[in-house]
Amino acid sequence: MVDDSRKHSSIWHNREFLLLWSGQTVSEMGTQITVLALPLVAVVLLDATPFQVGLLAAAETSAYLLVALPAGAIVDRVAKRRLMIWCDIGLFLVIGSVPLAHVLDSLTLVHLYAVALVSSVLSVFFAVAYQAYLPAVLEHSQLLDGNGKIAASRSVAQVAGPSSGAGLVTLVGAAGAMAADAVSFALSASALSAIRTPEPRRKADPGPRPTMRSQIREGLDYVLRDRILRNSVAFNGTANFFVIIVETLGPVFLIRTLDLRPGLVGLLLALGAVGGVAGGVAARHLARRFGSARISWISMTVLSLPGLLIPMAGSGWWVLLFGFGWISWTFSSTVAGISLTSYRQAACPPELLGRVSAAARWITWGTLPVGGLVGGGLATAFGVQTTLWIAVIGGCCAGLWLFFSPLRGMRDIPLSAPEPESRPEAETETVAEKP
Repeated sequence: MVDDSRKHSSIWHNREFLLLWSGQTVSEMGTQITVLALPLVAVVLLDATPFQVGLLAAAETSAYLLVALPAGAIVDRVAKRRLMIWCDIGLFLVIGSVPLAHVLDSLTLVHLYAVALVSSVLSVFFAVAYQAYLPAVLEHSQLLDGNGKIAASRSVAQVAGPSSGAGLVTLVGAAGAMAADAVSFALSASALSAIRTPEPRRKADPGPRPTMRSQIREGLDYVLRDRILRNSVAFNGTANFFVIIVETLGPVFLIRTLDLRPGLVGLLLALGAVGGVAGGVAARHLARRFGSARISWISMTVLSLPGLLIPMAGSGWWVLLFGFGWISWTFSSTVAGISLTSYRQAACPPELLGRVSAAARWITWGTLPVGGLVGGGLATAFGVQTTLWIAVIGGCCAGLWLFFSPLRGMRDIPLSAPEPESRPEAETETVAEKP
C-alpha cells in the first residue's frame, strides 16, 4: 500500500515518484544516445554488414527472450529498488567499456556483441523491477497519470537523445557518444538511492517455498487467462517484431541508400520521436474523450497508417517521410501502451506483478531478437528497402490484435480485474475508474 499521506494528493507532490521519474528520464536520455550510437559504431567504425547489424540488434534484445521469465520470479522475491540500483551500476560499467576500448584501439564486433548481451540482461531486470515498483509509490488512481508522464518523458528522451547523440557523434565520434549513456546510469542510481519510502513487505506463504518454475508458470497463466492481457501482449509482440526491423535497418537505409551523414541520421530519428511526446501528453485526454479501450485499437489500426511512408523516403526533402512515418508509429503505440500498461499494474495482485510483467515482456519483447535476425536475413536476401516495406506493412497490421478482441466492445479498459467467470464479453460496455 502507498502511504496514506499521499493518497488523493497531486502526483507532482509525490517526492518518491518524482525521484523515480527523473532518474529514469535521465537514463532514458542516455539509452537513446546509445540506440543511435551503437549501430553507428558497428557500421561506421567496424564496417559491419546488414546481417551483422541485425545480429547486434538480436544480441541487444535477446535477454527478453532468455531471462525475462526467471527475472519476474526473482523480482518478486527481492527488494526492487535495490535491484534497480545494482542494475544501473552494472550498466554504467558495461556501456562505459565501449568508449574505453575505442580509446585503447581494441574495439571489435565481438566486444559490441558482448556489451549488447550483458546490457540486455541488466535492462530486463531493471525494466521488470521498475514496472513492479511503480505501484509502491503511486495510488492505483494515479497510475494512468504516472504512466503517461513516464511515457512522455521517454518520448522526450527519444527526441533529445538522438539529436544530442548526433551532436556528440559529430564532436567525439560514435564510441565517445556512448560515454554519455554510461553517465546517465550513474545519475539514475543516485536518484533511486534518494528514495526513502519502504516497499510493502511480501506476505510469507504458509508451507514450503514455491519453486521458481511454479512461480514462472503462475505469471504466464495469469497473462494467458486474462483476455485483455492476452490480446495486448499478442499485439505488442507482433508490433515489436516488425518495429525492430525498422529500427535496425533504418540507419543502414539512411546512410548507405540515401547517403546521409551520421549526424543527420540522429536528427531525423529525433524528429520521428516527436509523436511519442505528443502521445504521452495526449493519452489521458484521448482516453477520457473517446475511451481508453476505443482509442487503443483506433490508434493502432488507423493513426499508425502513415508509418507506410518510412520506406518511401528519398533524397532531399523526401527524406522527411521517414521522420513523419516514425511520428505516427510512436504516437499511436504510446497512446495504446499507456492504457494497457496501467491496466496490468492496477489489476494484477501486487505479489504477482513482477512475474506477470516479466511474462508479458517475455512475449512482447521476446520477439525483438527474432525480428533483428529475420530483418538482417531478409535485407541480405532482398535488400534493405524491400525489407523495410515488409516491416511497415506488418507493423501497421499489428493493431488488428486489439481490434479483434474484447476491447472493441468496450468504452474503457477497466482498472481492476474482473472475476474469471464474469470478465467482460466483447459487447459489454465497461467504464474505467476515473484517475
